[in-house]
Amino acid sequence: MSADIRTLLASHGGLPVDVATLADDADLYGAGLSSFASVQLMLALEDTFEIEFPDRMLNRRTFASIRSITDAVTELVAEREAAA
Repeated sequence: MSADIRTLLASHGGLPVDVATLADDADLYGAGLSSFASVQLMLALEDTFEIEFPDRMLNRRTFASIRSITDAVTELVAEREAAA
């Protein structure tokens, strides 16, 4: 899943650095992620993983690092699968 998230981040994050060089806990906003790009990334994540981010996750903390994004997506995928 982390590799998929990195691919989406590279495509939609608009970062001026190579996503492959970022540690999982690196500050994505510090690396250049804008608010607009985080929305684009969120939409791509929703499409790719067939999830919807709830209001409680629509904050800077959720998209602060690859690890925090992975944790959020993992939680939402598990909730979706449990509901199916």
